[in-house]
Amino acid sequence: MIDKIFKAYDVRATTPNPLNEEAAWKVGYGAAQYLKRSRQNLPTEFLVPMEDTMVIGRDMRPSSPSLAKSLADGIRATGMNVIDIGMVDTSMIYFAINHLDCVGGIMVTASHNPIEYNGFKISGPKAKPIGSASGLDDIKRIAVQLRLGQGSHTGLSGRYEQRDLWKPYKQHVLGFLDLKRPLRVAIDASNGMAGKMIPAIFNGQINLEIIPVLFEITGSFTHDPNPLVESNLDMLKEQMRASKPDLGACFDGDADRCMFLDEQAQVLGCDWVTALLARDFLEMPGNAGSAIVYDLRSSHVVADEVKAAGGVPRRDRVGHAFIKRTMAEQKAVFGGELSGHFYFRDNFYADSAAIAFARLLSILSAQPKPLSALIQPLRRYSQSGEINFQIEDKDAKIRELADAHRKAHIDYLDGITVDGGEWWFNVRKSNTEPLLRLNLEAATPQMLEQKMTDLKKLLGEPIHGH
Repeated sequence: MIDKIFKAYDVRATTPNPLNEEAAWKVGYGAAQYLKRSRQNLPTEFLVPMEDTMVIGRDMRPSSPSLAKSLADGIRATGMNVIDIGMVDTSMIYFAINHLDCVGGIMVTASHNPIEYNGFKISGPKAKPIGSASGLDDIKRIAVQLRLGQGSHTGLSGRYEQRDLWKPYKQHVLGFLDLKRPLRVAIDASNGMAGKMIPAIFNGQINLEIIPVLFEITGSFTHDPNPLVESNLDMLKEQMRASKPDLGACFDGDADRCMFLDEQAQVLGCDWVTALLARDFLEMPGNAGSAIVYDLRSSHVVADEVKAAGGVPRRDRVGHAFIKRTMAEQKAVFGGELSGHFYFRDNFYADSAAIAFARLLSILSAQPKPLSALIQPLRRYSQSGEINFQIEDKDAKIRELADAHRKAHIDYLDGITVDGGEWWFNVRKSNTEPLLRLNLEAATPQMLEQKMTDLKKLLGEPIHGH
């Protein structure tokens, strides 16, 4: 059971089999024991006042309340206290851990997966992500050895309390919102946590009119809560064509990721949004010369814009554990990923779709042009988007790509990146499948097509529907 539910960055599976209350209890117990043990080796800046308390929250899935209860019982069986902040978006857990100075926290969610899935996102002190290389494997080892209720001979010795943190959370997020002119925005909450978070934080703001799509929390999804899949944006686009708002936004299930659309209902690449937000943060007082961290699949336009605004661009590996760590090391003011995660120094280096939304609104309202006109100058390269190829021997294929491009600049930060000056591409291995994922960018559409033809000779035909 435990083997099946632990993934590289979190715990996730279908419910009730293999993920059920017993598994939740073991994950809670394992996580609490791990956080207790690791306190001894923590650097001073990670020592927190509430070192015996964890925060838990949950999304709106029907399986979440009972999993959260068992999770809390598992944590309390170790003597650790639990503060339950109820049904919240994932980014609110990162806020709560820092706001309360707790030793860590767990969010019960399966993010953008279908409704029959659930899972746990586990964080340590200061909301540092816990992945397989940073503690998740240790938690799994503890969980595997447990018999259910093993800690219960001591009973539930940790305290349990419920707390409502919406007021301080709202205040924190609204600190990033500054609307200079009225805006209308259509928002698709995907029947997920944005349906609670958006009204709780943004309703009643002067100069802001929200046109809601799928804000009802019904315990099921009208469309998959994954805004990266273009077809999941159909309802939002339809609403936008009818109501002609200034922009559109679609959140994923746990509302920690967001995709934006301009006033013409065109989807904006998250790298363009990163470029726009990077410039915005670098122009704020006190941020001049700061680093901006971005995922290495992003368009070169990100580095161009960061340099033009006097910042230091930092390419990084894909994944929140890497981006957060690099941001903290570099004291970077902002970071962005192609997957729709945006990270902020003044949000404890954690990601927040609510803050990204607030800043994009602020940028748009500070000038008279429509969003499409702000994005237009960033569309200066031709991009392939992420394309998947089925490859059994992934390492051999990467060596073959390197061989074929000996004259270009090559690095292996994450998969292989080959830069030929007028074009570049990155090829990464899928963690779980026999797939290589290609992102290619070139100076012109013709060059993009030519380079793609060359690469297909090495990689074969792409597979669709991935």
